[in-house]
Amino acid sequence: MQDLDLQEIRLKLDQIDKNITALFEERMKLCGDVAAFKIQTGKAVYDGEREKQKLNTVRSLAHGDFNQQAVTELFSQMMTISRRYQYQLLGAQGRIPPAGFECVEKLNRENIRVVYQGTEGAYSHGAALRYFGEDVQAYHVPTWEDAMREVDENRADYAVLPIENSSAGAVSDIYDLLVQYNNYIVGEVLLEVNHALLGLPGSRIDEIRTVYSHPQALMQSSKYLNANKNWRQVSVANTAVAAKKILEDGDQTQAAVASETAGRLYGLIPLKTHINHNENNTTRFIIVTNRPVYQEGAKKISICFELPHKSGSLYNMLGNFIFNNVNMVMIESRPILDRNWEYRFFVDIEGTLDSAPVQNALMGIAQEAPGLRILGNY
Repeated sequence: MQDLDLQEIRLKLDQIDKNITALFEERMKLCGDVAAFKIQTGKAVYDGEREKQKLNTVRSLAHGDFNQQAVTELFSQMMTISRRYQYQLLGAQGRIPPAGFECVEKLNRENIRVVYQGTEGAYSHGAALRYFGEDVQAYHVPTWEDAMREVDENRADYAVLPIENSSAGAVSDIYDLLVQYNNYIVGEVLLEVNHALLGLPGSRIDEIRTVYSHPQALMQSSKYLNANKNWRQVSVANTAVAAKKILEDGDQTQAAVASETAGRLYGLIPLKTHINHNENNTTRFIIVTNRPVYQEGAKKISICFELPHKSGSLYNMLGNFIFNNVNMVMIESRPILDRNWEYRFFVDIEGTLDSAPVQNALMGIAQEAPGLRILGNY
């Protein structure tokens, strides 16, 4: 008897679902009419006050706290879907505003100046040489912000900056600088982190008493270094600074943890290679310039946007990617200075700025999120 009752309930549910689907399609047709009106009048798709009034109305029609909350969520999602549909119709009519980027066949690599943070032999230097070639005119500055400023003020054509390490995660300060300066990402390069223990010519491992390096390099090589109990580990600004110090001090009891490239540059010898315990450790560097350009064949877009501090705001924003079949490959968040508990989100997606699905998704975010910025297509 209970099975029969359940079957009858399911049949009723099937009929209700059929009716809901028909009503939903009728609603979406009307949304298409709304989009046609907005195309004619130039009216914005997103009307936050109208949606707020609508949600309050449908909430009042439901009975009980649970149903009131549930119907609010349901209609909120339906209105989100409606906006996505309207954005697609606007895109089909060519009503999407230009992103402000120029597509170029290739980046200029002739007679350029490239800046990086650190000193000669640092991993950022190695990344610059790998991306631009060994003959590139590259120079260094003390800080990442200095590098961004060099590009912003036209003293350098490109800057090379670390943005992510496979073991240590994101370099959060770089994200903040991407917002602070009007520079654009035009490329990226992956550089394997292979630390070596470097010493003066003629020195031996059993003579070493002090090891210098960047704190992260010391951490990444801690298993090897900590096994030598009589070694004192000292932090310095970066790995190349450590190598340079060994050369300048001329003390055979000192060693540096740095790249073999830095060793060759400063005339040091590798006492032990591949001492970092994570052999797959890789740092991703970005290439930035002050012109909003992207190369033909670019495959990744980086953006950032702010969100109001309310439930579901991130979910609704990411829905722009879902409904346009745009794949998101990375998301990071950073607190917004002087605004407690509010965050700026950094997102990488697949695609190019001339792609209709990408344009539709970005248009949706631009109308709904304060402070959307396209950081680059590369």
